[in-house]
Amino acid sequence: MPTREGMAKNRFLAPIAHRFLSPELWRFTRRSVPRGVALGLFAGFIVPVGQIFLAAFLALPTRANVPLAALVTFITNPFTFPFWAVLATKIGRFMLKLDAATVDASHSSIASGPWTWFTEFFQLAGAAAVGFLVMAIVFSVLGYFATNVAWRFIVASRRRARLKKMEARLDQRLGAGK
Repeated sequence: MPTREGMAKNRFLAPIAHRFLSPELWRFTRRSVPRGVALGLFAGFIVPVGQIFLAAFLALPTRANVPLAALVTFITNPFTFPFWAVLATKIGRFMLKLDAATVDASHSSIASGPWTWFTEFFQLAGAAAVGFLVMAIVFSVLGYFATNVAWRFIVASRRRARLKKMEARLDQRLGAGK
């Protein structure tokens, strides 16, 4: 996870490093954690390169957790990217309604010439771009709500554990007084 000092020394972030040193951007709070997860997922799927910087820049105005936003961008690392690219292409084809009949009918004159590979590449790239955009939006919304629910569950379980300890101590004190 990036440190405050490491991000402050980065040459690309140096002009606005003073904003990254704000302690509220580095605390794990009920509001900043889901925001950081959502921004990290969005930046991870929307930009193929420079995701950490985008997540950090987006975290500033939204007061999201910067290190968590940067860390969550690694969902699209070089090992998982082929999986996400195939999924994005399938989602994009579904959203754009691209199937064999549609493509063959609309591109019969272009596809028969020397530009066949060119048109196929741009069909795949366009479908993948739409798929990544849809995945960025959907996964960031799901990540926000899932993190919010998980945060509430963790806080509630800690509170229950604290109350049980307090109850046990109280029972022990009352039992010892008899």
